[in-house]
Amino acid sequence: MGFDEKAQNKAQEFQGKAKEFVGDKTGDENLQADGAADQAESGAKKAAENVKDAAKNLKDGLTGN
Repeated sequence: MGFDEKAQNKAQEFQGKAKEFVGDKTGDENLQADGAADQAESGAKKAAENVKDAAKNLKDGLTGN
């Protein structure tokens, strides 16, 4: 995941938090759910990237790269 993708992922996370906050304050359950979904998607992308990085580090450690 390049810098641009990381920035987009972080923006999606913040957007989700904002949607959830506004939905909570206005009583809009659909907006709350949409915000929570944005945050969950962002978290899943981050977790996948962490797994990918760990696998690369393991491979590099085993091959001496």
